[in-house]
Amino acid sequence: MTDVAGVPFDYMPLILATTASLMFAIGAQWQNIGLATVDGRTGAMVSITAAAATLWLFAPFFMDWHYWLEPAMLIFAAIGLFRPAVSANLAVAGMKFLGPTLVSTLACTSPLFGTVMGVLILGEMFTWPLAIGTGGIMAAVLLLSKRGKVKVDWPFWALFLPIGAAFLRALGHVLSKIGMEAGIPDPYFASIVGFTVSAILTWSVRGVRREPVVVNWRAPGVKWFALGGATTSAAIICLNTGLLRGDLVVIAPIVATSPIFTMLLSALVFRRERLTGKVVIATFIVVGSVIVIALGR
Repeated sequence: MTDVAGVPFDYMPLILATTASLMFAIGAQWQNIGLATVDGRTGAMVSITAAAATLWLFAPFFMDWHYWLEPAMLIFAAIGLFRPAVSANLAVAGMKFLGPTLVSTLACTSPLFGTVMGVLILGEMFTWPLAIGTGGIMAAVLLLSKRGKVKVDWPFWALFLPIGAAFLRALGHVLSKIGMEAGIPDPYFASIVGFTVSAILTWSVRGVRREPVVVNWRAPGVKWFALGGATTSAAIICLNTGLLRGDLVVIAPIVATSPIFTMLLSALVFRRERLTGKVVIATFIVVGSVIVIALGR
């Protein structure tokens, strides 16, 4: 298949974005298991640290050390200041005020932010097939998020917690692509710098607040959160590789299909939920939307 200029279309960004979405979903399942014995904040700290540690474990084999001297390295460091440290905490805080239903609904704004940033900041082209595909994916995730009555006794400003998390995730995508195109075309390096800064920031904040960092390393949940962090690090590498090779307006909506994979894994693998008609319909909508995006490019 070729694009409008007659140049063969590269399907690899679509494959990488789908893989990243699946890996994010698997990581979420590991972390969900960990919540049985570890609180959310500690679990997030362990997860971020494990992601950074996993990347450093393989650094001697995959990292180009001279990139540390490139100015673009600062872009990846800046990403680490808010993703995933701040974005994850905003999502957790939103869950406290709004509950999981509304938080998951507002999280659907992430591909919308990504698309707008891709067009306005990166100068990417947004076509009708992309609009239809993005809208379909957002509709499918919204369909899954509707699980009953939504809590309404929350302050108005709490809405900006999950929306802020979605915005920061999209901003991280934009900056990652800018940094890789500005002189460091290395998804592995982009990932390791961001996670390292985020891990340092997470531990430092607790130190500044003089909060006791008490982690029961023997608790089973710690191992599950660590596994979730390692899985997330692989997902970020896939995501960054996709961003390097493709457009953000294509990658963002596909990565946003992670809740679909999460639901399917819960029903088919972990047996925590039933495979309902709503899940099946949402899955078909997502598959159709991804096909529209692929054919439209």
